[in-house]
Amino acid sequence: MVPIPLSDDTPRQRTPVVTIAIIVANVLFWLYEVGRGVSLSVFDYGVIPRWLLHGVTDGRIELAHGVIATLHQEAPWPLTVFTAMFAHGSWMHIIGNMWFLWIFGDNLEDRMGRGRYLAFYLVCGVIAAAAQVIASPLSMAPMVGASGAIAGVLGGYILLYPTARVRCLWVLFVFITTVRIPAWILLGVWFLSQFLTPTESGVAWMAHVGGFVAGLFLVKLFVRSRPRDYSSARMAARAA
Repeated sequence: MVPIPLSDDTPRQRTPVVTIAIIVANVLFWLYEVGRGVSLSVFDYGVIPRWLLHGVTDGRIELAHGVIATLHQEAPWPLTVFTAMFAHGSWMHIIGNMWFLWIFGDNLEDRMGRGRYLAFYLVCGVIAAAAQVIASPLSMAPMVGASGAIAGVLGGYILLYPTARVRCLWVLFVFITTVRIPAWILLGVWFLSQFLTPTESGVAWMAHVGGFVAGLFLVKLFVRSRPRDYSSARMAARAA
């Protein structure tokens, strides 16, 4: 019964190079995880709040079925804030994240420019990780995924394009159809739904909230004062 976004009606003026590069980087990192073991990679490259705050990089941790493992993080603990943005826990995790980034990230890249957009994405990801660490400072559960940074993209999108129509796949029991939903409704409901996330789900929902709020407040700082008209620029170049 949850609408799945398929596309939006906001046109872009040029190829979203940075968005594509981020997606490719995430996919390559995911393939690396699969090759060496996803569970091991999650602990090696994820943000572990207790260790991040206290600078601990190895120790004993309880895994599933009461198994105790000695863990040493591959990435230096301060860098896990960044490595965690590219690590994922499952195929569905990375597919969902990259799909949302592809639909909503290209328009922000258009409005910000490539360099500013990349900075915005990374800053939102760092703030998202900080929000999760502050919410659970003693947790030993590793946090991974690009969803915190992507939540920042969603926060920026809802502020810049609130009335944009998002075409969604709507699955209602046995009925399947497509509907067009205003971005402010779709993304607003997504944001509010984070507060209903069950505690035992293992979802770092505070990272989603932190990233989204960061996107709302920071997007105007990264947007160009005057959007560039690339079509006019190309015509002027041809005339010259």
